[in-house]
Amino acid sequence: MSRRLYPLASLEQIQNSPSRQDGIPAELEEDLRAYGCKLIHQAGILLKQKQVAVATAQILFQRFWFVTSMKQFGIGDVGMGALYLASKLEECPLRMRDLINVYDLLLQRAAHSLKPEGKEFKYTPMSYFGNTFYDLKDALVVAEMQLLKRLGFDVHVVLPYGTLVNYMRLLDLTGREDAVSRAWGYLNDALQTPVYASYPVQTIVSAAILLATRHLGIPLPSTPPNCWWDLFDAEWEDVWAVCGYIMRLYRERSLEDRRQVIGMLTKKDVRRWLEENAPS
Repeated sequence: MSRRLYPLASLEQIQNSPSRQDGIPAELEEDLRAYGCKLIHQAGILLKQKQVAVATAQILFQRFWFVTSMKQFGIGDVGMGALYLASKLEECPLRMRDLINVYDLLLQRAAHSLKPEGKEFKYTPMSYFGNTFYDLKDALVVAEMQLLKRLGFDVHVVLPYGTLVNYMRLLDLTGREDAVSRAWGYLNDALQTPVYASYPVQTIVSAAILLATRHLGIPLPSTPPNCWWDLFDAEWEDVWAVCGYIMRLYRERSLEDRRQVIGMLTKKDVRRWLEENAPS
């Protein structure tokens, strides 16, 4: 990780992440990261957690996979640990039992989606004296500890929302509520991608503004040497790359691809997939 006000992944980590070194394809790794962040987001909603804590958890989750392989830790466990840690960092701590209950619900619902359609999902609460609760509790504690250890206790996160408001003021776009809300939405969607762990905040915010204004047909000066993103020290190539990450989230995925991702929530599932798809 590079040394800034907040850590960013190096070019080597981006091009050859630990998971890719273990044989997980880049596109599959992106989908697994995105699904792990969706679980964090869903858990945050069910727990009525603050948005800042949920966003912080998603960024920590993304950083973790630049230093660790999905073969070593499950995305469900790490997501749960990231949300628990972020709730402490943002001073809105969660009860461990509440978080475990919610993740148990989400994991059961994910497992149910792999079954043939037709049967309605019904949640079966776990027994507090059974193995499931204590297994999830142990996984939560280990995940939080590993997040701190492998990130070198550098868990400072800079969220983009204040920067977006300032940039929209400079571009005289605060009067366009549709542009502001759309750019805000892109920033939230970008939390499902690795961009917050690999690009500075001004680049990500510029990408969100670019997508919002182009989709709404709002003209901004974009001809050199008068490019609006130059005001914010953002490089065009990086802005365009972040736009690509965000837009890939909206691509159509086959039912088989979705089932594959949901079936790889634990490290055992990932190891089984790697064994089945090992090159002969």
